[in-house]
Amino acid sequence: MDKHSYVYILASARYGTLYIGVTSDLVRRVWEHRHGVVEGFTKQHKISRLVWYETHGDIMEAIKREKQLKKWERAWKVKMISTGNATWRDLYDDFTP
Repeated sequence: MDKHSYVYILASARYGTLYIGVTSDLVRRVWEHRHGVVEGFTKQHKISRLVWYETHGDIMEAIKREKQLKKWERAWKVKMISTGNATWRDLYDDFTP
């Protein structure tokens, strides 16, 4: 069975501060961000809204994509998020009851 990896973007609010990450367990990782389990940027800036993600079949490809997105201009990231999630709805709600 293939294990998926995810590149994701969290936001503090609509058009707020952005964070890009990579993980092999999207639900667990977003939960950690939401609950401030790990000290760092997302906890400090209250960034917990999952606004965009993509699935990869290989962790190395996901890491490569994460690095690519981190180099993008903010406007490009905002456009990508808005194109796929116009209201910047918290996609984490799709994974939880």
